[in-house]
Amino acid sequence: MWTGQAGREKCMNTFGMSKDMVRVLNRLNSQSISERREDDEIPPDEAGVGDIKPHSPRMFAITEDSAVFLNILVRSAGFANVLEVGMSVGYSTIWFAEAAGHNGGRVTTIERTPSKITRAQANIAEAGVSNVTILEGTALDIMRGMDEEFDFVLIDADKGNVPKYFDLALSMLRPGGMIAVDNMTYPARYRSMMDALARHIRSIPQVRTVTVPIGNGIEISTKLS
Repeated sequence: MWTGQAGREKCMNTFGMSKDMVRVLNRLNSQSISERREDDEIPPDEAGVGDIKPHSPRMFAITEDSAVFLNILVRSAGFANVLEVGMSVGYSTIWFAEAAGHNGGRVTTIERTPSKITRAQANIAEAGVSNVTILEGTALDIMRGMDEEFDFVLIDADKGNVPKYFDLALSMLRPGGMIAVDNMTYPARYRSMMDALARHIRSIPQVRTVTVPIGNGIEISTKLS
């Protein structure tokens, strides 16, 4: 079993990733771990409820184990056309681009914060990734104007709008495709919103869904044919 930073790099290199990609992912993951540690230090009764202020410089990235899990899922399912709702600085984007690229596909990703787009573009370029299209703007507006069909969608954006994102993503998802939603169980400030989302998803007849207890908690839903 690989341990520590060197171990993670050794492990990721066995995926066939380039050294540049591994270096960028490790750097971003270290930043994400520091952010999560700050959240862990906030007492539950002081954590508050609801979304973080828009345009926060923080990453709010999926965890490394979630990233590896979703990368494996996309690769093994042969998903080629991936949509990401909430790019942030490109951590999950790079993981998806690697997986979709293996299947001859690409990633379309949405982000509303210009400073994060600039950071993501630099990270994506440094990682040597080219199969990514970035759409700048409000996710609801962009998704409502899309007519493309996707194999897989990750939703990791402002939580108050996640039910709307989910419904729009479902309408663009091919039968047999999947939607992943992050932050189902962590942090605590999102709990009531994500519980409501879980009830909403479970009320949709053409969806089969499960909450996977990995990372921040991921809801994995598939569109039945």
